[in-house]
Amino acid sequence: MLQSITLQAPAKINYLLDVISKRPDGYHELRMIMQRVSLYDQVRIQLTYSPDINVYCDSKNVPDGEANIGWKAAKALLEISECRFGCEINIKKNIPVAAGLGGGSSDSAAVLLGLNELLGLGLSRGRLMIIGAKLGADVPFFLFRHTALAEGIGERLTELTGIPDAWVVLVNPNLPVSTAWVYKNLQLTQQKPLATIPDSFKDVASLCHILSNDLETVTIPAFPVISEIKNELVSNGALCSLMSGSGSTVFGLFNDEATAIKASDVLRNNRDWFVAVVQTV
Repeated sequence: MLQSITLQAPAKINYLLDVISKRPDGYHELRMIMQRVSLYDQVRIQLTYSPDINVYCDSKNVPDGEANIGWKAAKALLEISECRFGCEINIKKNIPVAAGLGGGSSDSAAVLLGLNELLGLGLSRGRLMIIGAKLGADVPFFLFRHTALAEGIGERLTELTGIPDAWVVLVNPNLPVSTAWVYKNLQLTQQKPLATIPDSFKDVASLCHILSNDLETVTIPAFPVISEIKNELVSNGALCSLMSGSGSTVFGLFNDEATAIKASDVLRNNRDWFVAVVQTV
């Protein structure tokens, strides 16, 4: 039996998402603060004697096969290895899809890490990040494995060490949002002055002062429930609340687990929403 490996692929939230300008290549110049949280997809990778790459996911909203970003990650490393093996990838989704939490990018990063180990390639984290950037803008962050200031399209990463730990309530109203649609409809005005990012924060309340997401100007008018969720989180004890990425997930930051759980119970009550209490990691 050929080797297999199972990895946990975390979700992320954005404390800050500044859209600075549109680039000549069609992408946008960004400045983000990205934070991993303890909500995980499970990615199992099994080497096979057949040279094929097969991807299976338990969510009907995620494509199998070549349309899956994990398939593209596997293809990239198998080509580098020049081996005759293929692989089977099984993804158990716990992170909502098209939700601003980076689930697909995190799964892809897990495939790169797993195959690098299974195939004995010995590729450095930096080399994997270069490969990952060609797959998706958020993939390098999940390979970086630190809270980070992300610049460019998200590929230039600087570790941030002064960010306090927090309890987080994630709320997704089961409204998938296309990131491409959001950026297409973003109206960039003249360049705004960028807020200074402190070297450290004394507590979660002070971290709240920098929370900002330019993409809310597109997503919230189309999905007003996002604003309602933000307000409800704050009214139930969150120190602050923000939409993550292009949406539609909203997060609230809390000082303690008990208050976070109590708020999650209120948000979950008689609604068909995804609600989870997690920690920053």
